[in-house]
Amino acid sequence: MGMDLDSLARKNKEELSSFEQILGYRFTDLRLLQKALVHASFAFENSFPGHNNETLEFLGDAVLDLVVGHTLYQRFPAMREGELTKLRSALVNETHLATMARDVELGKFLCLGKGEDASNGRNKSSILACAYEAVVGAVFEDGGYETVQDLVLRFFVPAFEAKREELLIADAKSRLQEVLQEQYNEAPSYRVDMEEGPSHQKVFTVSVIFREIVLGTGAASSKKEAEQRAAAIALVEHDRLISR
Repeated sequence: MGMDLDSLARKNKEELSSFEQILGYRFTDLRLLQKALVHASFAFENSFPGHNNETLEFLGDAVLDLVVGHTLYQRFPAMREGELTKLRSALVNETHLATMARDVELGKFLCLGKGEDASNGRNKSSILACAYEAVVGAVFEDGGYETVQDLVLRFFVPAFEAKREELLIADAKSRLQEVLQEQYNEAPSYRVDMEEGPSHQKVFTVSVIFREIVLGTGAASSKKEAEQRAAAIALVEHDRLISR
């Protein structure tokens, strides 16, 4: 015996309502929220054809690209296109979306098939990220652009600076090299100043040097990360040290 979205949404009314409270948005059509939470494994087991969250996920994916892109464009007017693209990818990739899904406890509201549920499906990053996109698609379909923008401002904007910081550090070595090659046609070098701690908890201190001047020093648990941190510091100090 198959069921329909209406009866499923009625059956889960209390859970859906507490999820609405976490999201800070009340749906006009609760079936949309219910559909966003139906995984394909559940739809298959309950002869519920075409009522899983995959098309809403498709919609949510496009909506997030637009809304996150639009918000970044407004927040960081001086950022170059390539950097905006990287930052948006860091915010809407599977890992970050799964983190966002865990923040709103999305896993416990999912309708999963028995096998998927038994194999810890409620905590799988791929399932959580897709369902999060589906929820965004449902909010867009139910409430339009401004509503989704409001959601993105509340949930995504707090992560903007942290992700930007991570990307700047990860990108710092190549950016420092570009700057110095452009101005002086020379590349910087990196020197390990110190290795401390036992082998499983080593801390490396690395300096980046250019024409015998130390431009920056960073410490981290791997040489590569310490070099990136040193380069990030050099870029911040760059105007003072290497443009004179």
